[in-house]
Amino acid sequence: MLLTLGIMLHWSLSIKTAMLSIFRMLIQLLLIGYALTYIFGINSSWPVLLILCLMLVAASWISLSTLKLNTPWLFGFSLIAISISGLFTLLITTQGILHADPWYSPQVIIPIAGMIFSNSMNTISLAAERFYSEYKHNPDYLSCRNIAYRASLIPITNSLLAVGLVSLPGMMTGQILSGVSPLIAVRYQIMVMLMIFGSAGLAAALFLHLIKNQMRLEHN
Repeated sequence: MLLTLGIMLHWSLSIKTAMLSIFRMLIQLLLIGYALTYIFGINSSWPVLLILCLMLVAASWISLSTLKLNTPWLFGFSLIAISISGLFTLLITTQGILHADPWYSPQVIIPIAGMIFSNSMNTISLAAERFYSEYKHNPDYLSCRNIAYRASLIPITNSLLAVGLVSLPGMMTGQILSGVSPLIAVRYQIMVMLMIFGSAGLAAALFLHLIKNQMRLEHN
């Protein structure tokens, strides 16, 4: 970390954003560590549902942080896209595959939701940025939509291509380090990769579709 910050300073680049990101990461992880310790000890669904709502709002807000557009409806579109795709995938994963017991088990729901929402957030961020960048030069919705959608899935597609050859993802690595059989760890990682690909793809597609409808209303 210090070497990277040193390179940024040597190249006369601002380290303000990087330092703020590192500081926020430390504070956020420490706070969520204490919060989860408390929530895991409560036998109630309400704290879990509240956390899911906060995660959705935060993911929707952050997904548009790179856009320099004063369009409040974009936040609503991002929230709708992440909520529908994310909660749908979360329901299938936790209830249909992992069979969480009880259904709101925070040890299962919160980590899985975090992976789903964060990847959907990143995909929408890439889709939105690429769409409006293309639209400035070529105001053809279908062309811009296809380019943006394809670009938004590049990181996830690359992860699918590289997993097992270049990288061992976090969940699989953590399970192996904790002594779980690699074959069991592989099964969980397959679920995670497909879960992430599906939810992120659905979120980006829904977001781009909602943009089309809004643009049509504005032109009318």
